[in-house]
Amino acid sequence: MSTLQTLHDVPLLMCSSEGETIHGEREALDLIGDAGYQGARWVVVPAGRLGESFFRLETRVAGDIVQKFANYRLGLVVLGDVSRHTEASSALRDFVRECNRGNQTWFVSDTEELGARLKG
Repeated sequence: MSTLQTLHDVPLLMCSSEGETIHGEREALDLIGDAGYQGARWVVVPAGRLGESFFRLETRVAGDIVQKFANYRLGLVVLGDVSRHTEASSALRDFVRECNRGNQTWFVSDTEELGARLKG
């Protein structure tokens, strides 16, 4: 279940840690539709909800999902510890670093870090 929350005047669709695993574009489009319906500007997805293929860049799943969010002008936040994945892949570590430099996709460890990013 996802809920709409506001943090620093920014509407966020907060996905619960339980629920369907996000394996690709189909599940991403479901979240995008839900976010649009509820008026969210960002979708916050717990890292544990993302399928393993998201964290293997050669599958192109992460790129496809990030691109879908960009096309619909919605931000994507991956919430939680992804260090297990970034320690295993320098390419993923670089991807996370580059995403966090921008304003479209962020990887944050917790809601406090998200709040600090939204506050600016």
